[in-house]
Amino acid sequence: MNIIKDIKNLHVGKVIENPLIKDYTTYKVGGKAICIVIPEDENCLIDLLMYLRDNNIKHMILGNGSNVIFNDSGYNGVIIKLDNFNNLKIIGNKIIVGAGYMLNKLALRVSRLGFTGMEFATGIPGTVGGAVYMNAGAYKTDMGYIVTNVKVLTPDYEIKVLKNKDLDFHYRTSFLQKNKDYICLEATITLIKGNAEEIMELINERKKRRVETQPLEYPSAGSVFRNPEGDFAGRIIEEIGYKGKSIGGAQVSEKHANFIINTGSATGEDVKKLINEIKDKVKDKYNIELKVEQEFVE
Repeated sequence: MNIIKDIKNLHVGKVIENPLIKDYTTYKVGGKAICIVIPEDENCLIDLLMYLRDNNIKHMILGNGSNVIFNDSGYNGVIIKLDNFNNLKIIGNKIIVGAGYMLNKLALRVSRLGFTGMEFATGIPGTVGGAVYMNAGAYKTDMGYIVTNVKVLTPDYEIKVLKNKDLDFHYRTSFLQKNKDYICLEATITLIKGNAEEIMELINERKKRRVETQPLEYPSAGSVFRNPEGDFAGRIIEEIGYKGKSIGGAQVSEKHANFIINTGSATGEDVKKLINEIKDKVKDKYNIELKVEQEFVE
């Protein structure tokens, strides 16, 4: 079976052959995949999924690659990117936006228009679909507070609308994360009108603080671990002496111990080893089970 040739014959959209995954993830790690497909629209996505599922070909949806860790041995499957699902409509205080739209770009755009509720998202470099999937958040708020409903493609290739209560949003998780065959196509976000000047002042203040406290100059995927109740993962990691600890090219940031950075030559395996070592040490010393926010892709 020539998977690439078959997919090209489907005429579903752009096909990138044998891509290096590290070029599509914020950690800048990961070997080759069979191909990346960027479907033109919903019908093309359905045709592609039918082919992949009928032929038992491994596949996954990838947003901006800001929360995933691939192995350098590669991904023996097809990666689907919803870059063309990037429509944006603003009707009153409702924002209807495609899954492929960048979250930080959207947050900045609506904030400048004087809508409040998305300030937390201006520093999150994921797509809207990825943010809904993992219930991305910061500053004690998340997508669950602002998403009214989501248009999804079901495992039976039906297009349905799921309301906020159906999405089962909890800290860094959602219905979509537990039901990976449901695919977010579009989200409706409801915001409230505020003072654009005050909103932008808050965003700029937080941006300045992020630059000072986070290693934004290195490839990473943001916070590695969820904060345990009443504590901070970064503080615990510092306490076990792991700030600055390296495995290969992966290093616990000197600036913020809950960030692992790629100092230039890290492999996906380096990052995983470091994460697992931290987890084991924290479990041994404090009997705390640190939960990883990022996803390991096999």
